Amino acid sequence: MSKLDAAALSRLAVQAIEDLKGHDIVAIDVRALTDVMDRIVIATGTSSRHVKSIAGNVREELCKAGERPIGVEGEDAGEWVLLDFGALVVHVMGAEARRFYALERLWSELAEPR
Repeated sequence: MSKLDAAALSRLAVQAIEDLKGHDIVAIDVRALTDVMDRIVIATGTSSRHVKSIAGNVREELCKAGERPIGVEGEDAGEWVLLDFGALVVHVMGAEARRFYALERLWSELAEPR
């Protein structure tokens, strides 16, 4: 059980990203779209080393708050690191991956009425 709600987790993640100068930070509330998570945070790093550092800082800061990731993917390559904290999923991406996958567009298209 999470000690912090998704909004608080999201704020901590955004602060951890800002602390290491992550770019283009977007936080999306996806509660109306999926039962798997409540919020997504997406950010861009300037290089694979920067992406890894940002992701590491997010993990460290949320761990300090008592939150451990359920899973971490992409940490070795550093082009796209996904940190799954249950209610919150954080995507830290290189610029090329961010443009290619366009996660914000994907989630906004899902939110549009059909």
